[in-house]
Amino acid sequence: MKDSINQQAKALDEDCTRCQACVSHCAFLQKNGTPGDIAASLLTGKAEIDPFACSLCNLCAAVCPVSLDPGAFFLDKRRQIINRDQPSLQAYSSILKYEQRGSSRIFSCSSLPTDCDTVFFPGCTLPGTRPETAWSLYQQLKTDIPQLGMILDCCHKPSHDLGRQNDFLSWFAKMHDLLLRHGVRHIIVACPNCYKIFHEYSRGLTVRTAWEIIAETASELPLPLIATGQITIHDPCPLRDHQHIQQAVRTILLRLGLKIREMEHSRSQTICCGEGGSVAVLNPELAGQWGAMRKMEAGNDLVISYCAGCTSFLTRTGLQTIHLGDLLVNPEQALVGKAPVARAPMTYLNRIKLKRRLQKAGKISHEQILSGQKK
Repeated sequence: MKDSINQQAKALDEDCTRCQACVSHCAFLQKNGTPGDIAASLLTGKAEIDPFACSLCNLCAAVCPVSLDPGAFFLDKRRQIINRDQPSLQAYSSILKYEQRGSSRIFSCSSLPTDCDTVFFPGCTLPGTRPETAWSLYQQLKTDIPQLGMILDCCHKPSHDLGRQNDFLSWFAKMHDLLLRHGVRHIIVACPNCYKIFHEYSRGLTVRTAWEIIAETASELPLPLIATGQITIHDPCPLRDHQHIQQAVRTILLRLGLKIREMEHSRSQTICCGEGGSVAVLNPELAGQWGAMRKMEAGNDLVISYCAGCTSFLTRTGLQTIHLGDLLVNPEQALVGKAPVARAPMTYLNRIKLKRRLQKAGKISHEQILSGQKK
């Protein structure tokens, strides 16, 4: 790993033009210098930049005129530190416990009807904060896919982003292989982080977002009952390279009769909400700069996002943000900021209730597929 990091640093030092394009958009780089300067410091031993202060949002790669990918370098640097130094991750205990609970027997289960080859994977946050929205999206998707199953589990992106690659690969492989063995071939997600993980690591499974499927039948969507004015969109950074998903969201919103104003940072050049890379755990001030930038760009417009995590984080900054799922399920409440959103510890109770709801509906035919084989 050390040789690999040094090789990456050498390439980054040589190829970076020091043009400042990425620095102008990123507080982390404004503090530490261009990617080339950071790489040079690493090679000479003059400085040791903390890669855990990078949000891993990859905006640097999106704006780089020579197509460098500094975010990948900082992620690999995280992995090196985890493997080499085995540091205490006590500071991240809350997010790691959250991840562990999400894949535990208590909260995870699978609903696989007969002849099911497609499942809805809503992730961890949506079922906890918005269980009715998660359930309603599942029911809506089932109108087009009658044999649609549902998986309540965690994709393990927190460990992935913290550099715990060996643990991540082991846990993800168990879930992935079990799905394949039971005939699942297609995953529909609501979470952009889950999309990124399945898109990058799954083999033999296709992955799409619920928004793409809903957009294909957007002509059937009801118009909202309450006129709003102008809205703007926060695109989650894990989906910055997936224009088809960004466009699907806009197709839905336009069909709902909403007027969209694009912010300066949107689509492929969107910015992190502040939650990325778990930076806020150790450096809340740095993470907060992302939220402040988004708040400034949004102005007085209502913000729509299609990430439950982004929606929660931006809302905590004082920015009026609603989740696309809430808008589809209950537009009247969502548009006036009254869509029900739970917080911990109710989020955990909601996930248990959603699991029981699947059980009571008689939908679980292979309940032990996932929950019976947990670590």
